[in-house]
Amino acid sequence: MSIYDKVKAQALAEGFAGFGVTRPDAVPELADRLATFVEAGRHGDMGWMAERMGWRGDPAALWPEAKSVIMLAELYTPTHDPMAVIEQPDRGAISVYAQNRDYHDIVKKRLKRVGRWLIEEFGGEIKVFVDTAPVMEKPLAQAAGLGWQGKHTNLLSRELGSWFFLGAIFTTLELPADAPGRENCGSCTACLDVCPTDAFPAPFQLDARRCISYLTIEHKGPVDEELRPLLGNRIYGCDDCLAVCPWNKFAAEAQEARYMARDDFAAPKLADLAQLDDAAFRAKFSGSPIKRVGRNRFLRNVAYAMGNSGDPSFVPRLQELARDPDPVLADAAQWAIGRLAGAT
Repeated sequence: MSIYDKVKAQALAEGFAGFGVTRPDAVPELADRLATFVEAGRHGDMGWMAERMGWRGDPAALWPEAKSVIMLAELYTPTHDPMAVIEQPDRGAISVYAQNRDYHDIVKKRLKRVGRWLIEEFGGEIKVFVDTAPVMEKPLAQAAGLGWQGKHTNLLSRELGSWFFLGAIFTTLELPADAPGRENCGSCTACLDVCPTDAFPAPFQLDARRCISYLTIEHKGPVDEELRPLLGNRIYGCDDCLAVCPWNKFAAEAQEARYMARDDFAAPKLADLAQLDDAAFRAKFSGSPIKRVGRNRFLRNVAYAMGNSGDPSFVPRLQELARDPDPVLADAAQWAIGRLAGAT
């Protein structure tokens, strides 16, 4: 077996579902694409995108000694219909990836095991990245042949579907590169058509300022009033554009039990979530990616969902939240009260 084949076999044995290799400089157009995105303001208030554009737009600059980038896919394919909860207005919709343990910890440990094995077998040095460093994983994954960025800008694979995380191992070893993935969306526009907030100005373009995942997770302030009704009951992320993709009929089954939806995360009752104080929030979401947004931002989203529910029984708790010391949460609760008053 070649070094490439041995590394691939080891990565798959560790539990990864997809493997590909590319060069750090394989996507020379990346810097211009990123600059255009930021200059248009489509990154919203994710200031870290602008601050680290040099590294993010040029993976070779992040670690000049790296010769190869190993891109790996980690499946989290749901076993249930992620869209079903959207039709239950008294419950909150949480993105599939956040319905159990934080993938950052799981994927990074798996990457480190592969990396340590790589060093022991073949030498060299490594750095591993999982979605927290200035690395644009999706373009690199396409360059490594793992799939292609669809019209919703997420990565798709003919073999895996769209429910997978990406991890990267930068190495000083020189491995043969894979052919880049080819776009296979054809004339399909299902992901663009389903978006509740019209977050795609054009195919293969995203305006984060209108994306529900950005609005409910990254955005710290009040959501624009015109967008609040469009959130529906989505309280953490949004899976609509992934869920409707026809390529998911080929989606592979996830093997990691820690990604399987917890019963209390798959379709939690808004009434229960609205009662959480800071300590209860931290306890409930310990080990979950949801914990990082904090209680106030999460309950802001819950308040918007209550306002969109049409259920006036939520008003007493919303009145309490309208007196919360956090002004953004109080504003969300007051808005929801007004919206429910109009629904009665």
